[in-house]
Amino acid sequence: MKFFATVLGAVALSVTGAMAETAQARYDVVPLPLSVESVKGAPFLLTPDVKILYPAADEAMERNAGFLAGYVADNLGFTPAIEAYNPAGKQKKGGAPAIRLGLDSKVENSEGYRLTVTDKGVELAGSTPAGVFYGVQTLRKAIPVMPRDSVAAAVELPAAVVADEPRFHYRGMLLDCGRYFLPMDAVKQFIDLMVMHNMNTFHWHLTDDQGWRLELKRHPEVTEKGSMRKETICGRVAQVYDGKPHGGFYSQDDVKEILKYAADRHITVIPEIDMPGHMVSLLASHPEVGCLGADAPYQVSTHFGPHIDILCAGKEETFALVEDILDEVCELFPSEYINIGGDEAWKQRWEQCPDCQARIKELGLKGDERASAEHKLQGYFTKRVEKMLNERGRKAIGWEEIFDAGVNPSTTIMAWHGFDYIVNGANEGHDVIAGSSEYNYLDYYQRQNKDEEPFLIGKYLPLSKTYQYEPMDERVLPENRHHVIGVQGFVWGEFIDNANLMTYQMLPRMAAVSESQWIQPEQKLYHKFLPRLQRLTPLYDRYSYPWCRRWE
Repeated sequence: MKFFATVLGAVALSVTGAMAETAQARYDVVPLPLSVESVKGAPFLLTPDVKILYPAADEAMERNAGFLAGYVADNLGFTPAIEAYNPAGKQKKGGAPAIRLGLDSKVENSEGYRLTVTDKGVELAGSTPAGVFYGVQTLRKAIPVMPRDSVAAAVELPAAVVADEPRFHYRGMLLDCGRYFLPMDAVKQFIDLMVMHNMNTFHWHLTDDQGWRLELKRHPEVTEKGSMRKETICGRVAQVYDGKPHGGFYSQDDVKEILKYAADRHITVIPEIDMPGHMVSLLASHPEVGCLGADAPYQVSTHFGPHIDILCAGKEETFALVEDILDEVCELFPSEYINIGGDEAWKQRWEQCPDCQARIKELGLKGDERASAEHKLQGYFTKRVEKMLNERGRKAIGWEEIFDAGVNPSTTIMAWHGFDYIVNGANEGHDVIAGSSEYNYLDYYQRQNKDEEPFLIGKYLPLSKTYQYEPMDERVLPENRHHVIGVQGFVWGEFIDNANLMTYQMLPRMAAVSESQWIQPEQKLYHKFLPRLQRLTPLYDRYSYPWCRRWE
């Protein structure tokens, strides 16, 4: 589909009182639609009298209409009425102008949409409610944001046809709640930001050495002990601690509330239960599944970084407990995928553990130039866990380290170091989620002058570099490119202990990530992105989101 670069006019606001002059919408939003074609004719006038119509007896489309009405209210100060119509009936001619949402199987991509604007009305169609929802987001960002003390008399939507669809189906963002527990409102705000940027997959990192954040009904002791640490390190290296207990967890009712909140907004929640590493918070209540045995004094970690204590791969008790946990996780989360981690599982304990060494001997594992015997033992561990998920109708995602361990091609690889795992994973038949600490770690500093920024993990990643990310390496063979299923951004939580800091770190770089996920590479031009981003930022302000106003 050809992309038509169009400039559809500047926002013209003249606020002299409660009412503002007519303002004009623009369709060149973030992320940029695939095709915007202006057509002859007068614009559509969005006024307080315009209704939003949705197909009767379709709850998802009714929600879409409600979201659009709410967005108009947020931006313009008036709330359009929503009303059902009979999609099987004949459309009345000469009726009042309206925005009509509908389903149309001719829109091929399940998340694509077609937006047709004339002076007679607005038609927004997709083959699924999700596709219509992304069209709603484009309308939301196309209309201007009025000052809070004014109401737009009308907004002109220029006559045009917008045809749009995402480049990748998987458009994810990770939130790490294992290091610092974030309250429910913060998690919902994170989802709201995903919605604004057309993302559809919430990767929820729920467990780590520093905290276990998910209630387990069958093993309440895991959360009782694992969700609280006695104190937290204050710096990156110096052994100075704050002396304050930190903890918290999400009850299963909390999780269900988040799942519904996300699903209503066409977002899938994928939980991560990281294993066999990053598991000290589990060992605190179940030391018997560690290599040091039941008498080991494991405690929820008070400092950050990988730990040498991981789950023991030689004991059957380990797999029994993991299966119990995954039983509950699968009962709670309806997602097709469950992320089982696998990163940074240091092997020192396995090298010294009689049970792990016995398992290596039993399996006949031998090291080679690609992986040590202990690393191959992690491949065995991952395959067993993946089988548990498969038996429950689920699929496994794991971090790139499991690739070298030798896992089944059915396991999806999440890359985080760079491009080699994207290339090798896809070319060996794995589905791959593209990510990069070099481009997509939004917990890094946004500005070079770190003294003017909050205390963070230490590296520097400006907006301009995040925007440069192109996940499809030329070394991925053409016949394997379909295995690169998406792109993800990351918000790790070592030093992010509140919602304001979480949001500040994401914005505006989240907008850059969204364009890597949604638009075609030939459309990505940084100098054209910046004016579009500038027009998005009033929406950040409308919701009082903290954001970095001096991007680099």
